[in-house]
Amino acid sequence: MDELEVDAQDVVRLMLQFCKENGLKESQRALQTESQVALNTVESVEGFLTDVQTGNWDAVLTAVQSLQLPIKKLMALYEQVVMELLELREVDVARAMLRQTECLQTMKQEKPDRYMRLEHLCARPVWDGREAYEGSSNKEQRRIELAKMLSTEVSVVPPSRLLVLVGQALKWQQHQGLLPPGTQFDVFRGTAAAKPDESDEYPTKSTHTIKFGKKSHAECAAFSPDGQFLVSGSIDGFVEVWDHETGKLRKDLKYQANDELMMHEDAVLSLAWSKDSEIVATGDQGGKIKIWKVRTGQCVRKFERAHVQGVTCLAFSRDSTQLCSASYDASMRMHGLKSGKTLKEMRGHTSYINHCAYTADGLRICSSGSDGWVKVWDPKTAECLHSWRPNPSGQEIAVNCCYPMPKSDHIIVCDRSSTAYLCTLQGQVVRTLSSGKKTGGDFLSASVSRMGTWLYCLAEDNSLYIFNCNDGKLEHIVSAHDKEPIGLAHHPHRNVVATYADDGTLKIWRP
Repeated sequence: MDELEVDAQDVVRLMLQFCKENGLKESQRALQTESQVALNTVESVEGFLTDVQTGNWDAVLTAVQSLQLPIKKLMALYEQVVMELLELREVDVARAMLRQTECLQTMKQEKPDRYMRLEHLCARPVWDGREAYEGSSNKEQRRIELAKMLSTEVSVVPPSRLLVLVGQALKWQQHQGLLPPGTQFDVFRGTAAAKPDESDEYPTKSTHTIKFGKKSHAECAAFSPDGQFLVSGSIDGFVEVWDHETGKLRKDLKYQANDELMMHEDAVLSLAWSKDSEIVATGDQGGKIKIWKVRTGQCVRKFERAHVQGVTCLAFSRDSTQLCSASYDASMRMHGLKSGKTLKEMRGHTSYINHCAYTADGLRICSSGSDGWVKVWDPKTAECLHSWRPNPSGQEIAVNCCYPMPKSDHIIVCDRSSTAYLCTLQGQVVRTLSSGKKTGGDFLSASVSRMGTWLYCLAEDNSLYIFNCNDGKLEHIVSAHDKEPIGLAHHPHRNVVATYADDGTLKIWRP
C-alpha cells in the first residue's frame, strides 16, 4: 500500500484551527510564532472581502489579528485605515495607530517618505481627499484594490477539521476490523480503552486458535498491561503481536504489515511488558535480552550477555526503569534500562531458575527453581530474605512458577506435582489446591485471574485445571491441547486466558 505523505505545516494548521475555534488565543499565537506557519483562514472569504470593500474596519482588523500577511499588504491595509480615520476626523485615533502599530513602524524604517506623508496628513487641519489619494484614485478604488490584494492570502476550511479527520480515521479502523464497534478509543495513546469485565468468571470455551508454522510453537506469551496486545515469543526466534479479539496478527502495526517482525537469532524463552505497555523485553536461549518499542518494532536496547545460558523469565520493576532476569545458569540479574548495564546479581539457587516475579507492592522479588526452592529477595540489596520448599515432604520437586496474588501479600506457588500452594512470603502454606491426580497430571505452569478468584494450572495431561482460590476447590477442567502444553497467560482486565503448546497452537479462552 502506497503511503500518503502529510505535510507537517498542514498538521500545524489543523492545530491552529483547533486553538482558534476553542478560544485558545495565547496558544494559537505561541504556536504560530514558533512554527512560523499561518492559519490564514476566515469564516467567509466573501464576507471578509465585502468588509474590506465597505470599510467595515473593525471586523477586518479583528480577522487580521489571526492572519500572517506579507508586510507590504499589511502596510497598505493599515495605511488605508489611517486615512479613513482622518477623513472622519478621528485624528487622535489615527495618530495612535500610526505610531503604535508594528507594521506602520516598519514602514517608518523602510519607507520613511511614505510614513512622513501620513504624519503630514495627521497634521492638516482639514481633510483633502485629492491630496490623500493622488492621481485618479479614490477611496472606493483603493478599497477594491485592497480586497483584490488580500483575496489571495485568505481561505475557508470546514470547521473542526482536526476532530473530523480523527473521527474518519477511527471509522476506517472499524471498517478494517482493527477496532471493534462500540470500543472506546484513547486518541492520545492510540489505543482502544479496554473495558474491564465486571465479574471474575473462568473461561471454558476456545474462541480463537493461532497456528504457528509446522516446525514452530510459542515458548512464551503475555498480554500487555493495558490489555491491547498479546505478544508471543517462538522457538524460531520470532516475537509477534496478536489481536486477541480476532486471533490475527496485528497488521495495524506497520512493521508487521511489512513482514518485518521483531526477532532473535535463538529461541525466545521469556518476555515481559513495561507498565505503560509501550515496551516489551524478550530473552532467548543464548542468554541475550532485547528491549523493543512495540508500536514501531524498533529494538532500543540489547543486553548481549545478560546470562551465560538461556533467559527463562523476565520482570519489569514497578517504575519500569529496571529489568529482572532469571536463567538456566541459576542466577537472577537486575539490568538498568537507561544505562544498559547489569546492576546486581542474585545467587542462591543451585539449579535452573524457572520463574521470577515482583510482589504486588513491587518491594520484593520471588523466584522459583528446579532445585525445589522458593526464594524472596530484596531487589535493592540483592539479599535473600526468605527461602523455603513448598512441598510438605521437603522433596526436591522443581517449582515451576510463583505468582503474587492481586492486592495481597500472598503468592501462589506451583511445583511439578498435581498440587499448588497459596503461601505467605515467609513460606507458610495458607491453602493447598490439588487436582487429586496421582500420576500423569503434574502442573507445568499456572496463572491467577485478574481479581484473584481463580487459579489456572496447565498440566502435562493437556488439561487446564481451574481452582477457586477462596476455598481451594477444583471448579472445572478444560481439555486445552492435544500435545505437550507449555504455558498460559491471563488478560489484565478481561476474563480471557491464552494457552500455548508444543502442538504449534496458541488458544484464546473465554467464558
